[in-house]
Amino acid sequence: MEQDNLSVVLHSQGDLRLEKRPVPEPGPNEVLLQMHSVGICGSDVHYWQHGRIGDFVLTKPMVLGHEAAGRVVKVGSAVKHLKAGDRVAIEPGVPREMDEFFKMGNYNLSPTIFFCATPPDDGNLCRYYKHSANFCYKLPDNVTFEEGALIEPLSVGIHACRRAGVTLGSTVLICGAGPIGLVCLLVAKTMGASQVIITDLSPERLAKAKECGADFQLTVQRGDGPQQLAKTVEDMLGAQPHITIECTGVESSIQTAIYATRSGGVVMLVGLGSEMATIPLINAATREVDIRGVFRYCNTWPMAIAMLASGKVNVKPLVTHRFPLEQAVQAFETTRQGLGIKVMLKCDQNDQNP
Repeated sequence: MEQDNLSVVLHSQGDLRLEKRPVPEPGPNEVLLQMHSVGICGSDVHYWQHGRIGDFVLTKPMVLGHEAAGRVVKVGSAVKHLKAGDRVAIEPGVPREMDEFFKMGNYNLSPTIFFCATPPDDGNLCRYYKHSANFCYKLPDNVTFEEGALIEPLSVGIHACRRAGVTLGSTVLICGAGPIGLVCLLVAKTMGASQVIITDLSPERLAKAKECGADFQLTVQRGDGPQQLAKTVEDMLGAQPHITIECTGVESSIQTAIYATRSGGVVMLVGLGSEMATIPLINAATREVDIRGVFRYCNTWPMAIAMLASGKVNVKPLVTHRFPLEQAVQAFETTRQGLGIKVMLKCDQNDQNP
């Protein structure tokens, strides 16, 4: 095994470096992975640009990356279900203790959870990375490493659609056609949504949404009023949607989501914006519109793998740019500029294939 563990390390706000780190040794319940494909997430870019997200503040150098897949090269002494050579997708959130949230199956809400590339925990944008074996999921032969890496954003869509109650015949409005809006679209259609309308400022992103199966695309302008947009959505669909999945975090878009959703429906808040937002809460309350949130995901990897292996979901069109690990800074700059949809870093020098 080469001992070159090139890693993408954020030292402080704006200070992103490529540096060589030691190859880690897996513990009894861990596996050592040779990383293959790692997607860049908006949160990685946000930490790079701002040094923090909400209460998560960068205080020491941290390896970025949490949308990842790789190959097992070494297994810990207690690991039974994986062996060297297995191709796996990595679930980045690993609970550290068996608290009440873990017992209830909501381990994503555990306050002490380990999570890749969330301070102070290191991510996996590197050549070699060790991870809890229980949170590494074997990929079927017909699922690529890149698809394996895309299970992480896909999981956000699965968790959001599950919590929103998307089912056969649901009509759904999705606000925002970035990577998360698009995975919510893919999952909603797979779960049986009959009609999905999606909004964005960018015509290019809406074109990608159409390619991914959106029934209606609505280009919004920055000055559009929320109630007017809600009316436009109703006119395009022929009725108000049962469910709105808000993926932008923008205050005016959250307002639109509430006004647009039919009485008795659900507004799902996925996008994260500023801490405080002014919203028409009484409008939602008097119409029994439930407002729900999501924090990452839980128990989604097996479903996601089944969706990909069966061909029910196609995430391949989401990858628009690829860079070798050595060009990580250029890759991050591409994401920061909002070019394309998903930028993928290729960490294995000898295998740059999808």
